[in-house]
Amino acid sequence: MPDSPSSSAPSPTPSSEADGLEPLDGRTLARHGAFLLATAISVFFTGVTGSEAASKSAGYFAAFRDRTALVDGLAFAGGLLGFLLVHELAHYVAARLHRVPASLPFFLPLPFLSPFGTLGAVIRMRGTIRDRAALLDVGASGPLAGLCVAIPLYLYGVAHSKVISTDGIEGVELGDSLLLKLMDHVAAPHYGAGQTILLSPIAYAAWGGLFVTMINLLPLSQLDGGHVAYALFGYGHNRRAPTLHRLLLAFFAVNLSASLVRDALHGVLLANVGNNVGRTLFWFVWFEMLGILGGFARGRQAEELDEEEPTEGDEADRPVELSPRVRAAATLGIVLYSSFARESHSALVWLPWFGALGLLLALEARSGLLRPHDLLAHPPTDAASKPLGAMRKVVAIVTLAFFVLLFLPTPMAL
Repeated sequence: MPDSPSSSAPSPTPSSEADGLEPLDGRTLARHGAFLLATAISVFFTGVTGSEAASKSAGYFAAFRDRTALVDGLAFAGGLLGFLLVHELAHYVAARLHRVPASLPFFLPLPFLSPFGTLGAVIRMRGTIRDRAALLDVGASGPLAGLCVAIPLYLYGVAHSKVISTDGIEGVELGDSLLLKLMDHVAAPHYGAGQTILLSPIAYAAWGGLFVTMINLLPLSQLDGGHVAYALFGYGHNRRAPTLHRLLLAFFAVNLSASLVRDALHGVLLANVGNNVGRTLFWFVWFEMLGILGGFARGRQAEELDEEEPTEGDEADRPVELSPRVRAAATLGIVLYSSFARESHSALVWLPWFGALGLLLALEARSGLLRPHDLLAHPPTDAASKPLGAMRKVVAIVTLAFFVLLFLPTPMAL
């Protein structure tokens, strides 16, 4: 996923952009290689400890003495890192071809907390991409290249997955998208009532790749989908971005409300409230996450431009006042509280959580993401840049269509 500051400042000339390309010297390669190695170890550790063999081992680390668990860990790490490498290197190559200053991929390890052992990877790009064709090529290259790896890996992996009984099964239930349902219909083994498929390590790695691609293809801000949508629709996309962003919150609210009402009608509201929150909270988190990323990006822009204190008129143009740090702290608190309270059936435990959620949304309505704002505005391309040609328009439409095919209403549920 390319990551660049949200800036409307003029970009450097092509010659200065070329001079700004990251030098591929030994120190640079060693730094990026260290991040890649740390991520590989983290993903391998996650693959081993999360394998079926590990669940039968005596003790958390006993799986590292089990050959089957080690092979599962290697298969998972190889599949997921292969996907991430192809995805990010496609962005990098496209950026280099268009002379956009870009770094090599930074891989981000996250053991224990992430279900994949990693937060993925990013490349850093300075300035803005001023040409719509370059913007499309850089934005679409990663998801499309990654899908060329993830789709065949999933087809192979799900074909070699096991059918197991659902009796007494515990763990994470993975969501289904239209594309996943189609691939399961083509390649997955058949199973009957009371059974389900336990994904092989390769299939789980590919599922993670498809999940990452879906997130990156959200047509917002400077995610890959945001680049593609802006290249296709131009400035008009910025006017639609806040509405598209609020749909994430609406999706969370409608799903959570429907689940709570259904359980209340069946008299089991307090018994399932933790599960209902866990299944639906993902889209609320991403609603807030995009605001956090947009706030930090605007802060970097202000530092780069060495802006003076805003005047009254500037404040009128920028009504968003809730800081990204406050938003991040509040969101993290809501997520952690829901995790600790998940098994609780007490109204006294859950009322503070709903109160905190309501307070954050009230702040967003007063001075945040539920008011007019520009946090998700994509930096403009050059007004003189040529519109996309017919072939690139097809590529843009196909890329955005993959978001629909990959969309997971409930990505994960415990």
